Amino acid sequence: MGVSVVIATYNRLLPLAELLESLSKQTYKPTQVIIVNDGGSSVQAAVDAYPELSIELIELRENVGHVEARNIGVRAATEDFIMLCDDDDLLLPCHMERMIANMNDADFVYSDVEIFHYRTENGMRIPTDRFLFAYEYDLQAMRTFSTYVPSGSMYRRTIHDVIGYFDSYVHNYWDWDFFLRVANEYRVKRVPIASVLYAFSNEGDHLSKQMNETRQMYLNRLSEKHGLGDLPTKNFWLLLSEPDVQKRQAKSEVIWDGEPFRSRLAHLVRR
Repeated sequence: MGVSVVIATYNRLLPLAELLESLSKQTYKPTQVIIVNDGGSSVQAAVDAYPELSIELIELRENVGHVEARNIGVRAATEDFIMLCDDDDLLLPCHMERMIANMNDADFVYSDVEIFHYRTENGMRIPTDRFLFAYEYDLQAMRTFSTYVPSGSMYRRTIHDVIGYFDSYVHNYWDWDFFLRVANEYRVKRVPIASVLYAFSNEGDHLSKQMNETRQMYLNRLSEKHGLGDLPTKNFWLLLSEPDVQKRQAKSEVIWDGEPFRSRLAHLVRR
């Protein structure tokens, strides 16, 4: 069964190379890797560094935004299954094998993740701390707080033929929107293994008033679209501490040894 990996990227060459490094180590190999460069600086060096991956690079002249860039990528996918990846996240070697094995009784699968913070040293991201993000799949609860991380999720390409593509109208919440739309029509399955490493930024904790207002606008659009009620924007870590979220915490198979991923471009960075 073939898998098209879709990656939207913008000015993150070294993290992208680390993602490609993690794809090169998969025990179940992707048959197509689509990279959509969303009007950013060249990523050709990362593509050239991994000739064993069947990479299709789509260069956009102008920045269209991460949602539409993903849409361009999934429209170019030719395999039966699509796997989404953010350009700065990482997949542990068994990830694709575990996902494809769970597609037998599902249309859409996603794993748990380990969130990590890092420092950059000699062209590599060195993890400084890690946090397990694992929650039971509960569709009703997903209508108040999303525990879906799109990186590493896999689904049947034909889903787009029925429900359409990612919605840029909700922008920041495109993934939550897509999950709810899929779950209303298809079999969704959480795979209890933390085989995705999610690079987390603290930017959301320091948003300006204007940015918070913009995020609230998109959240209001999402809520109106799905009838979710009043969903105010909150600090991510404060949300995780709320009782209704904590009671959804689940056990997961944690397999990461904590070691960083050294890409083939790391040596190009001056020490």
